[in-house]
Amino acid sequence: MTSLTSQSNKITLIKSGSFALNDLSQLLNIENLKSDMAEVSVTNNSNALTIGHFTMAPGTEFEYFYDSVEYKVITKGKIIVRDTDNVKYVAEVGDVLLFSPDVTVIFDAESDGEAIYTAHRLAAADFAPKA
Repeated sequence: MTSLTSQSNKITLIKSGSFALNDLSQLLNIENLKSDMAEVSVTNNSNALTIGHFTMAPGTEFEYFYDSVEYKVITKGKIIVRDTDNVKYVAEVGDVLLFSPDVTVIFDAESDGEAIYTAHRLAAADFAPKA
């Protein structure tokens, strides 16, 4: 697991593109999924906080279960999700998707965008930036 720490606990700058993203089609074993992400822990205490970068291109939809609060801020294109009742949410640049704990989300195959996100949990080792 990768963690961000600052020598002085004042400011940490993360330059765009500084993390090599992981291919989610390989991590989640979903053929034709065109989605990448990487995440790092910001804190490691009982109030764990993680930040990450997520991309998705048109291809294959996938389902993901959120066990903690997470929000994604759309920075490019659009990310389209559905809930288990098949209600569709289209998030575009500047929009925020907020996921509550214990919710299943389907990321739609027509998504074509990027987002940065924050999650109230430790970073998952599988999603750590590639070396």
